[in-house]
Amino acid sequence: MENLLEIKNLNLFFRGEEKEYQALYDVNLTLQKGLIHALVGESGCGKTMTAMSIMRLLPKSAFIKSGEIIFKEENLLKYKESQMRELRGNKIALIPQDPMTSLNPLYTIGNQLVESIRAHSKVTERQALRKAREVMDLVKIPDASGKLDFYPHEFSGGMKQRIIIAMALACNAELIIADEPTTALDVTIQKQIMDLILEIKNEIGTTVLLISHDLALVSNYTDSISVMYSGHVVEQADSKEFFRNPKHPYSIALLNSLPGNNQAMRLKTIMGAPPSIQENITGCKFHPRCDFYEPGLCDTEEPKLTVRAGNHCSACLKF
Repeated sequence: MENLLEIKNLNLFFRGEEKEYQALYDVNLTLQKGLIHALVGESGCGKTMTAMSIMRLLPKSAFIKSGEIIFKEENLLKYKESQMRELRGNKIALIPQDPMTSLNPLYTIGNQLVESIRAHSKVTERQALRKAREVMDLVKIPDASGKLDFYPHEFSGGMKQRIIIAMALACNAELIIADEPTTALDVTIQKQIMDLILEIKNEIGTTVLLISHDLALVSNYTDSISVMYSGHVVEQADSKEFFRNPKHPYSIALLNSLPGNNQAMRLKTIMGAPPSIQENITGCKFHPRCDFYEPGLCDTEEPKLTVRAGNHCSACLKF
């Protein structure tokens, strides 16, 4: 399987008033063409910062100190801003958590789609309008031609999310980064959106990076998975293998907190809370919350992501 994007040893920091704080630690991630890869973990673990590093849309206080982001054999960290503007929305598209942040309430959906298409391809307005109708049909918006004259407020949350997906497809994006794309939607609409993303992946061969904290959703729609904790990738595996045989205590704890996964039929919570980037935790970052913690080992030595079997990797000193 050919790789579309590789993140290699990515280290990201935030500038504080008196010192710098590290948010990502030697993150490695590989996205294969035509597959859906999930990036999961609790809020604040570094999922979105990893995605924004790919897009080069980081907050002003954030900076990448070292690493590579290889997209189609070119290092995006060496791109000029003008090159990144050409790439964003064209080859790499973002589906945000809240579609209203990407849709201008003052313009019709048709105007916004046409503007997006013409910004990334040399076509006439008529050609762009035809393409807009095609992608609206592709994402299963009823009466697509008539809906082009609608404003964002005239659509439901699920339909707005479909429009954002349509914008990504209109510019033939090879990689779609879906950042919690179903967070604000009810369960039925969540399934419709994820079914749509899966269908697009199967029909067009688009690669998808799905950022989520919802392991139940991830289990049904992804090909592979990376688990993040406190800026570290702590486990990577094919999705089926991960859910069958997790190899990191954090992954095990996450799965035990899901309804139906605990044999005692009671939800098991993870004690404590994820550390902030200001906290200085020696050894394994997860050891203060870990059921398998061994004093003198887990709090002194930092585990490295290691191959356990096949494509299954984990970062634990005990497993």
